[in-house]
Amino acid sequence: MINGSPPSFPALVQEFFTHHIVNQRALSPRTVAAYRDTFMLFLGFAQKRLGKLPTALSLADITAELVLAFLDHLEKVRHNAVRSRNARLAALRAFLKFASHRDVSALHTIERALGIPMKRFEQPMLGFMSREEMLAVIGEPGTTWTSQRDHLLLALLYNTGARVSEIIGVKVADVVLDSTACIHLHGKGRKQRTMPLWRSTVLEIRAWLQLNAQMSADSALLPNRSGQKMTRSNVSQRLDLAVQSAAGLNGSLGNRNISPHTIRHTTAMHLLQSGVDIEVIALWLGHEKPTTTHGYVEADLTMKKRALANIQEPDTKIPRYQAPDALLQFLKTL
Repeated sequence: MINGSPPSFPALVQEFFTHHIVNQRALSPRTVAAYRDTFMLFLGFAQKRLGKLPTALSLADITAELVLAFLDHLEKVRHNAVRSRNARLAALRAFLKFASHRDVSALHTIERALGIPMKRFEQPMLGFMSREEMLAVIGEPGTTWTSQRDHLLLALLYNTGARVSEIIGVKVADVVLDSTACIHLHGKGRKQRTMPLWRSTVLEIRAWLQLNAQMSADSALLPNRSGQKMTRSNVSQRLDLAVQSAAGLNGSLGNRNISPHTIRHTTAMHLLQSGVDIEVIALWLGHEKPTTTHGYVEADLTMKKRALANIQEPDTKIPRYQAPDALLQFLKTL
């Protein structure tokens, strides 16, 4: 506070972004960008609803009713999923908790807004491909530069189970091709993990680096035509083309919605079906909580069938239906 007066709303927002979440909490640039996008949407909504410019807002304007109306707008007008709605609410909550320590005059309003709960939603079953489908999507490397890059991209996604953001962020220096071949991934929340590579993947990376001898240690391993790292949309487009091509050989892929994250699920499911412990798979995927990995167990019907086969069925004999005498008498009269 300055001279006993609480800071203005714009000053609080600026301090929240420049000092609190960057310097004090050290959130990742991706999280900061997500918070920024939330505020851009929320302030634009508040301006239309309240008729005030963002610089004219006060904490007292950030009521529970305004926040609820904003969340409703996200779902009904912008058609955001519940996950997106909850992520926006989490960003607003973080700001309100920060602001509550700097302007106690608006504490009652803030507490009511903080009382808005996260919305529950049904967890969809995880989609994944069989080994035959996955190999069909990866296909064979072609003769062009683009086809060889795409083949390596899909092989690495399947080998590592990496997220798209992790795989497009891999630099040449992140790949180790000696006797302990591995790749270093930079994951969510600035977490890093090292993944082993198949021999076939190592051979393909070596061939790729020989083809692109001009690459430096800081170059993206999987660049676009401009030499920059690929984008998420670029990866999705290349995967779509691979799935369309594979659908001609494997009809089960024809009506499937295959995304890069489906390959991540596929890697996890194939590890699970191979007998790898669930805790190891959690480390493999970089899950912060092992409970996140339990969804793969729920999705695998084959494992459930094997587990059921180990349990002896109850020796239940269903008695033959005997009609009551009155019914028999009625039937005899027909």
